[in-house]
Amino acid sequence: MAHEDVENRPAENSSAGLELAGLSRRFGGVYANRDISFRVAPGELRGVIGPNGAGKSTLFGLISGHVRAQEGVIRLDGQRIDRLPPHRRARRGVAIVFQGARLFPGMTVLENVAVGAHARTRSGALDAAVRSPRHRREEREIRADAEEALARVGLADWAGRGAEQLPLGQQRRLQVARALTARPRVLLLDEPASGLRADERDDLRGLIRELHDDGTTILLIEHDVAMVTALADRIAVLDLGRLIADGTPEEIRRDPAVIAAYLGSEAAA
Repeated sequence: MAHEDVENRPAENSSAGLELAGLSRRFGGVYANRDISFRVAPGELRGVIGPNGAGKSTLFGLISGHVRAQEGVIRLDGQRIDRLPPHRRARRGVAIVFQGARLFPGMTVLENVAVGAHARTRSGALDAAVRSPRHRREEREIRADAEEALARVGLADWAGRGAEQLPLGQQRRLQVARALTARPRVLLLDEPASGLRADERDDLRGLIRELHDDGTTILLIEHDVAMVTALADRIAVLDLGRLIADGTPEEIRRDPAVIAAYLGSEAAA
């Protein structure tokens, strides 16, 4: 019998969802993330909070593949993805909305959103050059998916306009729509409410809640702790690169380590 690769074998009782096990990343001699382990169940909305410099964005980089883990394992639905480059993780179903608006100038809203669907296409440059039947079929599917994603985030009426014409709050919705066209199994939202006005934040909160209600698995980084506790099923709390708490919003509110991290050790006394 061939020797079984234990590292690549799906972990027990974690065949579905996203599993992080012992993730660590150093920059120089300083740990940005150290021994991070938790599991996100399918359909769960997991908040990730922590003070500035806690390692939240690095953690998202590790999951998406834009930062390489030096230790640890990442599994999606039981299969290891931590050795894959970002584009292959995207094909497996990991989609990320980065902090700050990232638009393609000179393109319409619909064209900007359609870019997200190309992560899962199979036709190559030759197919595109000769406009093969497969390429034409995929282009039709991409347009349909982009239109559906725009409708889902409430931007269908903006499809033909230049993306740069959108107000900031709508730009964030565009980014979410672009991620949705990749048909994500896990959607990573990195501070999506950053820089938004109060009314725009409320609209975005409503959109995230709708996506969660539809069964989308979401990891949300956000400095607005009230927003996270209102939305999340569970919350992971980082401080100085370590996971210091993981629980329901009510458990996190009462956790002495969390209180100390945000308010100082005297507050937890």
